Amino acid sequence: MRVMAINGSPRKEWNTGILLNKALEGAKSKGAETEIIHLYDYNFKGCTSCFACKIRGGKSYGTCGFRDEMTPVYEKIKNVDVLILGSPIYFGDVTGELRSFIERLLFPYLVYTFPPKTLFPKKIGIGLIYTMNCPENFASQVGYDRLFSGNEQVMNMILGKAESLMSYETYQFADYSKVVADGIDEAPRKKRREEIFPIDCENAFKLGVKLVEEQQRIAQAIY
Repeated sequence: MRVMAINGSPRKEWNTGILLNKALEGAKSKGAETEIIHLYDYNFKGCTSCFACKIRGGKSYGTCGFRDEMTPVYEKIKNVDVLILGSPIYFGDVTGELRSFIERLLFPYLVYTFPPKTLFPKKIGIGLIYTMNCPENFASQVGYDRLFSGNEQVMNMILGKAESLMSYETYQFADYSKVVADGIDEAPRKKRREEIFPIDCENAFKLGVKLVEEQQRIAQAIY
């Protein structure tokens, strides 16, 4: 089993990165080979609407025709069994880096039929991990649930069954005294970091285990 994590956060070892690595630990505990890609290390663009992936009979049909540093990563994904994507929420959505990555990951495989079809060669397990500064009730009030469910739906359609994990009211700054954030009370955030975030880490570990186990069951059923 091959498992790849995609870190859409500019920080490698903070909330999103920690949860992604916990998910990979869970996957590794079931014997999987794991790798993490930090998007901010790469020079790449989102979809350029060249439509090379849609040209009938074209050499790039079903594959992103735009070549940059992300191209080898997209090639690797064709051979993974589980893909786990993680991002902090910035102004109600994933980071621009992850959004750009997802555009070019999914669009080449989408076939404009009714119902839509996919050219991706197999069904893989998908994990979606979100970290955010806001409380869970606020996230629901402003419609984050639609973002989460919408991402699951498109992943289900094109790549495979998706499952989401959310971490709320994260500890945002390493040192709150150095930043202007008077509207945020550090004390409850620190308490949550100590008491709730470890549970989020456990759930991320379990997510990695679950995704690998599901793919192992599928492989056993086929062979």
